[in-house]
Amino acid sequence: MAEGDGVAGRGIRVRLDGSASRSDVGALKAWLERERPLEELVREGQLRILERPRTDGPSGHMGIGMEIVLVLVGAGANVAFKELLEQTKRAVAAWRTNRGEVESGDPPEGHVDPVNLDGN
Repeated sequence: MAEGDGVAGRGIRVRLDGSASRSDVGALKAWLERERPLEELVREGQLRILERPRTDGPSGHMGIGMEIVLVLVGAGANVAFKELLEQTKRAVAAWRTNRGEVESGDPPEGHVDPVNLDGN
């Protein structure tokens, strides 16, 4: 509800399915925070990368009930949203490749989608 946020409610949701663990979610969040274009936006105060409980947890869901949300704030209204979405998809794919190389087992699938954060 902060005035001047420009794109309040506009963001990108990243979810891991299947065998994702809490450490997978944390590792992916850290990976996103280090991705050059995303890192610059965070440093400039235009983007926040948050970890939060999933909002659609089905009963009996077996995996970790967390998601990562990239939220545009402040001057973030000037960011090309489509490019930010594509960069996030590329970063998640790169993380999955890296995760597959450094840990045993298949990496969890990642889903990257635009999300309206105003009304959940």
